Amino acid sequence: MRVARIAMLAAAGGLLSSCVALAVPVVAGAAIGGKQVAGRSGDDGRTLTRRERKAERKRLEAQARNTPVPQGSFTILPQGSTLPAPGAPVVVQAVPGSAAPAGMQYLYGSGEAAALDVQGYRALRNHLSAEARLRDLKIEPNSVVLAEGATLAAPRFVPCGTKKLAMVLDIDETVLLNLGYEADEAGRGGGYDEARWRRWELTGAGQVRAVPGAKQAIDAARAAGIAVVFNSNRSEASAAATADALKRAGLGEAVPGETLWLRTDGQGSGKDARRWRIAERYCVVALVGDQLGDFSDLFNTGALAASPAARRSAALADPIADEWGAGWFMLPNPVYGTALKGSVDEVFPPAVRWSPNP
Repeated sequence: MRVARIAMLAAAGGLLSSCVALAVPVVAGAAIGGKQVAGRSGDDGRTLTRRERKAERKRLEAQARNTPVPQGSFTILPQGSTLPAPGAPVVVQAVPGSAAPAGMQYLYGSGEAAALDVQGYRALRNHLSAEARLRDLKIEPNSVVLAEGATLAAPRFVPCGTKKLAMVLDIDETVLLNLGYEADEAGRGGGYDEARWRRWELTGAGQVRAVPGAKQAIDAARAAGIAVVFNSNRSEASAAATADALKRAGLGEAVPGETLWLRTDGQGSGKDARRWRIAERYCVVALVGDQLGDFSDLFNTGALAASPAARRSAALADPIADEWGAGWFMLPNPVYGTALKGSVDEVFPPAVRWSPNP
């Protein structure tokens, strides 16, 4: 939906924070779909639809994108370098000179992955800027948590009402890079080991680093009064150690049961139940993760759990595809997770096969 250009007032200050925020002018009003918006409703007194709120947010995001990011806000690492290392160094136990697995080379060592992370978190900051402005204009923001009983084909979202704005982030490979654990795995080989991972949760706080761009986005959200909530499948038994890891990585405080939600013993890997509990307290305007399950358990049920092609189609199908970059923010993870499945026949269907032989 095209949004008309409107008059704007000069901003009194940076929108999210004085040191990292994108400065966005205060909006006096917006013509959306032919209706003049003054606060939450149009001039006919009706409440704005989800699509109209999205259109206004899109306009505000465009303003944010056109505002330069303050110099020094992000660090792009040279390809092959390690991440900034405040605190104890990461000890790599691999054989000297051996190559790390390709996915690890990409995620933990490449400038390309670092650039993608920064790009994703910058888009998130633009989104949060727009949501904060909508809140200030008393336009109800769009919740991005699918409600109980919703489907991907017919999505419904938990109502926001007057709840405090929040963003919900996964932890592992979304805000924290588990360099110590993955270095150990690269040296050992053999793949994932549940018992070793549990030991890592409890003892590895000093060998993690923040994902590039995560700290800036988290700091900016908090400065704007947007709650930062973590929803992870780490064990509740690791709550204190996980909170310590987040703090050591420069991501601030996380309080179990309030802003840190972890998996209880015997609970499956689904996150919807925790998302719904979080959404009872907060108006969740952004979800950030590295797996489709960080956005909805529906991606991991039934035929979607078994078929990579069906899962990919579901992520790209309307109307749910509209959420990507407009409340749902995916970060790269080629190392592990539900994305890494599929035979050659499943990934490369016959219609796209090619051979150099005539």
